[in-house]
Amino acid sequence: MTEPRTIVLTGASSGIGRKAAVTLAKGGATLAIVGRNPDRTRAVAEEVGGVAHVCDFDRLDDVRRLADTLLDAHPRIDVLANNAGGLVSRRETTTDGYERTLQSNHLAPYLLTRLLLPRLVESSGRVVSTSSAANLFGRVRLDDLNYGKRAWLGGWGAYSQGKLLTNMFISQLAARSSVSAFAFHPGFVSTNFGMDTSVMRLMNTVTNGNYGISAEAGSVPLVQLAGPTTIDVPSGTYFDQLKPFGRQNHQAKNVLLAEAVWDRSAELVGLPSTL
Repeated sequence: MTEPRTIVLTGASSGIGRKAAVTLAKGGATLAIVGRNPDRTRAVAEEVGGVAHVCDFDRLDDVRRLADTLLDAHPRIDVLANNAGGLVSRRETTTDGYERTLQSNHLAPYLLTRLLLPRLVESSGRVVSTSSAANLFGRVRLDDLNYGKRAWLGGWGAYSQGKLLTNMFISQLAARSSVSAFAFHPGFVSTNFGMDTSVMRLMNTVTNGNYGISAEAGSVPLVQLAGPTTIDVPSGTYFDQLKPFGRQNHQAKNVLLAEAVWDRSAELVGLPSTL
């Protein structure tokens, strides 16, 4: 009898993460539900018959503890779905000294992936990261990953850079490891994303909440990429919803820059750059 696939799903306490968790569990997967809000995270875990793991990505020590817990609990990890992240309207730094958007969208998932990677390799596993079409508007500056030298503009620039970093991370992970790795844009989803920003509050008011696609529709690419189906495109591919080879910022194709981002990210989280 084949053992159920084990999927670690971050950002699973709401939005497309919660919808994906429900669908993946119905397909027979064992879910490790990772979220920041304790009550919501436990509620989703109970709903899908999974295990709740509360983790604050604003604290890298929390990420390290999460990785240790997951490795102790799961002798096999088939998929790591890096879905957590977000947009913040005001520039703030974490306890680790990094800008919050950079840490939650890039450094924390980078660290978690690196710490779980040996187990994923053993399982011939897969890493799936939630990105965004906003990557097109990002600009990676190695001298300003913390976004302290540029206009904040409600956090959209930092968010766009973060999602561009996600795509670069996935391309490098594919190049450096034996796991398969994919990033995807879920579509313009109507959730509570960015509701502390004036732009999203205005859009919500003007449309009476009827903008974008539903969280259920936005979860479809995540379910497909994290599911058991073979992905018949090269590892490292970025999907625009279900369409492979989506449009990306030109920096995403700059291999030397992506390599430098990988090395700098390793340094910032205290890991060697080599696997």
